[in-house]
Amino acid sequence: MQRSRPNATETDSADALWIRDLSQITTSYGRLVYLAGLRNPDTGRYEYYGSTSGSPSNLVASRTLKRIHESIFKEWVSYSLERKKADVELYTASIDQVDKSELIDAWLRLTPYKNLVPASIRGPERQRHISDFEAILGLLKNVYGVASPDRDA
Repeated sequence: MQRSRPNATETDSADALWIRDLSQITTSYGRLVYLAGLRNPDTGRYEYYGSTSGSPSNLVASRTLKRIHESIFKEWVSYSLERKKADVELYTASIDQVDKSELIDAWLRLTPYKNLVPASIRGPERQRHISDFEAILGLLKNVYGVASPDRDA
């Protein structure tokens, strides 16, 4: 079975739509959370509400989202630690339903930031993301008075 490849116009249109939608998310970290949440952990494909799995439009969307996720991640990794911390603080400030100390405690225990890395990213960029985020968590842990995480909780 031959897979159809999107032409440049379809790719540009798909990119423009997703970039427009993602621009509604004010933080880079929030965009990473959103995009990683669209990735199916069983298949690695990006899926969104209302799409039909395996349809040509879903395959185009999956490729587009993968490419955008990689781009935003690479941009995120290039930020200074101070800029990342400010972005994460802006992200946490936008979450109304959760106490900030509970949020930081959960991040320390569950390490969701490790799942934000696109599957194609290996080596130093992946490790830099993890070590920088753990440094940020160390700072935020002190800010919000979070005790060392209980790994058994």
